[in-house]
Amino acid sequence: MKKLFAVPTNNGKLCAHFGHCEQFAVIETEDQKILNIAYLKPPVHEPGTYPIFLASHGVSTIISGGMGMKAQEIFAQNNIEVCVGVNSDTPRALVEQFLANQLVSGKNLCDH
Repeated sequence: MKKLFAVPTNNGKLCAHFGHCEQFAVIETEDQKILNIAYLKPPVHEPGTYPIFLASHGVSTIISGGMGMKAQEIFAQNNIEVCVGVNSDTPRALVEQFLANQLVSGKNLCDH
């Protein structure tokens, strides 16, 4: 089964705050293997724009350090899984950890 992950990034690693990223790494997987990694420049950040943008690209799982409640609600409305409180690493490493059931999530790093 194919699945698309999105990881907000700055300088090639997970950005601590979802809404402050430079770009999104969009990682395509199938049968627990990474097939492709592409980078998307997000639209201008306003509340709610990033979740709608990523949903329109077919993303099914978001891996993030921190994310506001409004974004989480929009993802939930679009049946997109959200992993928050994840420590910074490369998008590839984070998705590999997720696929191996080893991704460690924790406290949401966003306070609003």
